[in-house]
Amino acid sequence: MTLTIRPLTAADQADWRRLWTAYLDFYESTVPEEVYETTFSRLIDPERTQQHGLIALLDGTPVGLVHYIYHAHNWQIEDSCYLQDLYADPSVRGQGIGRALIEAVYKAADDNGTPKVYWMTQEFNQTARQLYDRIAQLTPFIKYSR
Repeated sequence: MTLTIRPLTAADQADWRRLWTAYLDFYESTVPEEVYETTFSRLIDPERTQQHGLIALLDGTPVGLVHYIYHAHNWQIEDSCYLQDLYADPSVRGQGIGRALIEAVYKAADDNGTPKVYWMTQEFNQTARQLYDRIAQLTPFIKYSR
């Protein structure tokens, strides 16, 4: 099986939407249609250099996605990279899709001169955390939101 990870293109919209909807369903979330349209437009806009999306294809079939955002950081000169959304279709989990997507973000961040990549997950997301514990360092921070 051949795994390809590449930037999203306009032709990926239906597959991206299916994958992102499944991701949102996992977190028992939804977004309005306007958010779908705006987010996809931002992810494929070459002028928006801070916001990116990658899609994973297994033998040409879209099976995963990742979104990441560069932003300034007050404690360092370089930007930081926030890996916001990561999803692999349940039918292909355990085949290295999530790891490959994270490593693609790591490479993009390195190529951008961005040393820090971080993300959040829910405490109970044990399956994903098994991967995260192998390729990143768990921090003691607690998230608050308004």
